[in-house]
Amino acid sequence: MFSFKVDEEISIELLQQNNKEELYELIDTNREHLRKWLLWVDKRKSAEDFESIIPIWIKKYADNDGFDAGIRYKGKLVGMIGLHFIDWKNSTTNIGYFLSEAYQGKGIITRSVTALLNYLFETLNINRVEIQCAASNQKSRAIPERLGFVKEGIKRDGQWLYDHYEDVVTYSLLSREWNK
Repeated sequence: MFSFKVDEEISIELLQQNNKEELYELIDTNREHLRKWLLWVDKRKSAEDFESIIPIWIKKYADNDGFDAGIRYKGKLVGMIGLHFIDWKNSTTNIGYFLSEAYQGKGIITRSVTALLNYLFETLNINRVEIQCAASNQKSRAIPERLGFVKEGIKRDGQWLYDHYEDVVTYSLLSREWNK
């Protein structure tokens, strides 16, 4: 199983079928918080809903085409982070993440993204990393802004969320710009 130690408090791990109850609990207890930004939240009504999704995540990792992994803080599953894809020809990828409302403000996502960027740039020799966030999601946008990403632009009405469109901001960071 893929596991990546971020620091003494945080690790990133590929989720397995035996994590489906824990993952469902994370989603269910944060349903209103996550629903503001993630369209798929309402589709997850039980732990069994993850039975067909987890193998897709494992295959994505096995195919070297990104990953979707849990973030553990002091051993507890508190969020997820992933690479939506890896475009090896162009040496690019896109990072996505979410975090339990109760664990915000501890630097968990910033530290996780920082460790992931080090790995992407130094080990995988990725040249370009993107992060896309809803324009009104200030907490999510703070991550790329804090880490020195360049705001490239706004895709107007770029995402449909339940009953309205959201503008989507695209940020990028190039390997030569990374100084961590």
